Amino acid sequence: MNFRFRECGLDQPMLLSPSIQDWLPENHLARFIADVTEQLDLSEIVKEYRRRDGRGQAGSCYHPLMLTRPLLYGYAVEVSSSRVIERKTCEDLAFRCLAADQHPDHDTIATFRQMHLERLAGLFTQALRLCRKAGLVKLGYVAIDGSKPQANAAIDRAEPGGEADGGQCGRGFFQRRTG
Repeated sequence: MNFRFRECGLDQPMLLSPSIQDWLPENHLARFIADVTEQLDLSEIVKEYRRRDGRGQAGSCYHPLMLTRPLLYGYAVEVSSSRVIERKTCEDLAFRCLAADQHPDHDTIATFRQMHLERLAGLFTQALRLCRKAGLVKLGYVAIDGSKPQANAAIDRAEPGGEADGGQCGRGFFQRRTG
């Protein structure tokens, strides 16, 4: 019996569709993020680039929209590291599409986030409001402020060999590791 297989050569001129829009399914989160970010007001960030340049031109830097999309998508899929986002713009189709097939390095991503942290917070709030209008989320109160509350636990009680196990199990090991 002869089998007929589809061609699978890696030296084909184009493995993906020439249109970036065709790379992801219609209902993919990245498409939604792209649609939402198109509606965001990036004028404050663009003004900052013009102000820093001094000539009223942004020069040859990445567009703020291109940097905002992967950041917003990264937060949505629990990826916040600039190095991971950089890698994903090459390896992950969703990030690659949102970055318009451009690959900013991690330093560019981190600098953009640091320079525009307050403005990005406002953009993320705008994005959440657009999601609420679309009926995709219910907004309530979430407080994340990075506070470190005082814990009510002593190291003796939390580690093996502490009071909880009568001081027997693992005390020597723990002391060797920390001492």
